[in-house]
Amino acid sequence: MSIAQNLQNILAELPTEVTLVAVSKTKPVGDILQAYQAGQRIFGENKVQEMTDKYEQLPKDIQWHMIGHLQTNKVKYLIPYVSLIHGVDSLKLLQEINRQAARFDKKINCLIQVHIAQEETKFGFDAAEIERLLHSDEFKSFQNIQVSGFMGMATFTDNQSQIKAEFTALKNIFDQYKNLILPNFKAEILSMGMSGDYALAVQCGSNMVRIGSSIFGTR
Repeated sequence: MSIAQNLQNILAELPTEVTLVAVSKTKPVGDILQAYQAGQRIFGENKVQEMTDKYEQLPKDIQWHMIGHLQTNKVKYLIPYVSLIHGVDSLKLLQEINRQAARFDKKINCLIQVHIAQEETKFGFDAAEIERLLHSDEFKSFQNIQVSGFMGMATFTDNQSQIKAEFTALKNIFDQYKNLILPNFKAEILSMGMSGDYALAVQCGSNMVRIGSSIFGTR
């Protein structure tokens, strides 16, 4: 099936309130253009250099989401154009995003990455660290970031009950903070679910899914 047909099929399955991020990492510009011509406007990349190259070549109404682990020394390159940074996994990274965004007089949208998987390789804050962060004076002082919600990745496993438990844990954190409103924080986005588990993620309350191989084919 074509990229356009794959997109149509996925959008037909998703509730209207769920935002689709088309994960275009490692995919050529031509494939992204096919998705763009089919109406897709939000694309996710996991490497800053690759995303910047694509940004320069593609239409400027595309919203670019940084979905991979972001190193602090790369932040300055994506500030001019990034729409949303999904994987904010440390105070140090928040500090750098705020600092670089101030240089451009911008406010950058971010999601706090929560560590829900049993794999140590996944990044993110735990529940206690989120509590400390959101109530800290330093966080409240950041004027050039807007934290719009939370993001997480489930364990890479076939055990559906484990995945469901991890997604539910993240939804509970989202619900815990959705009524907390600070000048730079309002929990509106819950980004969880990828090609293999997005249907379950949506059942568990996700309103943003990151789908690559089901749109573009396997890498």
